[in-house]
Amino acid sequence: MNNSAMNLNRTEFGDPQNSGNVISEKEAFELLQAWVENEKLIAHMRQVGHLMRSYAKEKAYSEDVQHKWFLAGLLHDADWEKWPETHCNKIVEELEDRNIDPEIIRAIASHGPKYFGVDPKTEMDKMLYAFDELSGLIHAYSLMRPNGYEGMEVKGVKKRLKDKTFAAQVSREDIADACERAEISLDDLIQFIVRHQIDALS
Repeated sequence: MNNSAMNLNRTEFGDPQNSGNVISEKEAFELLQAWVENEKLIAHMRQVGHLMRSYAKEKAYSEDVQHKWFLAGLLHDADWEKWPETHCNKIVEELEDRNIDPEIIRAIASHGPKYFGVDPKTEMDKMLYAFDELSGLIHAYSLMRPNGYEGMEVKGVKKRLKDKTFAAQVSREDIADACERAEISLDDLIQFIVRHQIDALS
């Protein structure tokens, strides 16, 4: 992975005058359909979008804010399949061209600080970074369990985290860093993801 090609080389995104500007859920999925063929990647983005919206809802944020969190999660990897070498650059530019709220764009730009060179600052930034890697590992774990997410325990997830050969592409370093930045314990983050994935599938 070429980190230098992914580096966004800036820390400001979008126009503050576009605050509040969003696309609909339908338009967001149309963008994904145009850019992404890999069903597993789409499933991952849908999962992260759901977790982001669920977190904002639990915080009792307005529906408008919940939608912004959802869009950040849903679109964060939209350019990964077609433009992996410059991942994040294309989706950031696309959303800027569409005059989308800069908070959404910045959250997407900061979901991999060591790759994109943008530190997560806002709560939305930090939670997108936190959900991204860990949800992938937990989903992989669910696929090997007869009951999926049902009955999944924190200790089981942590055992898989310690096994570096399991879901080896998932960065344990990024998960630890994300939890620290978001000031959330690993146990609490695991519990939240498992609980809301059960909700999503029920």
